[in-house]
Amino acid sequence: MSGAQPPQAMTGGCLCGAVRYTLHQKPKQIDVCHCGMCRKFSGGIELGVDVDPDKIDWQGEENIEIYASSEWAERSFCRICGSGLFWRTRAKDWDAEPLFGLCAGAIDDLGDLDLKTEIYIDQKPAGYAFAGQTDKKTQAEAEAAFAFPTEGGGR
Repeated sequence: MSGAQPPQAMTGGCLCGAVRYTLHQKPKQIDVCHCGMCRKFSGGIELGVDVDPDKIDWQGEENIEIYASSEWAERSFCRICGSGLFWRTRAKDWDAEPLFGLCAGAIDDLGDLDLKTEIYIDQKPAGYAFAGQTDKKTQAEAEAAFAFPTEGGGR
């Protein structure tokens, strides 16, 4: 994409600045995943925003590493500083619409985005909870809603 940034454009990138992006679509909300893979990837919980990957202009793409975290999902990170960047479903053997989520912590300013959804709530450690109301889905409910294959056990 090229041209002037629309008013809803957001920017982000990794900790060291080797990877930067401009997102030309304001996400609707922030979501949380409590699955074991997301917790290991993020070092805690995974805060993410679902976006259209075609609405992102990347700079420093040569510094993006992709890790196939399961047969049907992969995660990306900066090869220099290790910052998480995005998660996406892999095209192979997956019948549902592809999913793509940016790591919310990599966005420079989340503005007025609200935390709306928590998935894999049945895998959430007992030691923390978010304030306010969120739509909560168990692993089974999330996998059914998103047509996740069940053998992978998490995003």
